[in-house]
Amino acid sequence: MTRRLRARGTGRDGLVVAVTADGVRSPVAAARLADVVRLVLRAEKERAAMISVTLLADDAIAALNSRHLRHAGPTDVISFGFRRERGAPLVGDIYIAPGVARVNAAAAGVGVREELVRLVVHGVLHVLGYDHPAGAGREASPMWRRQEALLRRALPVLAP
Repeated sequence: MTRRLRARGTGRDGLVVAVTADGVRSPVAAARLADVVRLVLRAEKERAAMISVTLLADDAIAALNSRHLRHAGPTDVISFGFRRERGAPLVGDIYIAPGVARVNAAAAGVGVREELVRLVVHGVLHVLGYDHPAGAGREASPMWRRQEALLRRALPVLAP
């Protein structure tokens, strides 16, 4: 499967963002997803970052989920944040499965575009060091509240 570059930030503002799709189509333009990443980084006062977002098929994210997290099956988003020395840029890789996002969106009664943006915000927050409990406490966690606040700010990015 060919990996195709879809959007890349120039980093003039210290924020380098690359969005790629690996064998899947996105309901949101790559440039818009890159804008969401930048919005979250700026809201969190991050001045230097290199973030990649890769959209994957369900089987590809299931393989990552098994290999790195020891969980079976596909998941919606996986984030890897890399430790940095003081003053070094934030570096992170985020993997998202649009197929899983579609299923989640239908179950939650929201649009797939909104759910995809939610996953981008969620992934960036994890790269920044946020975390949440598994299970019932997840949606009441400080991370979830921050995610939803940032999602409300990010949704206008989807407007044409």
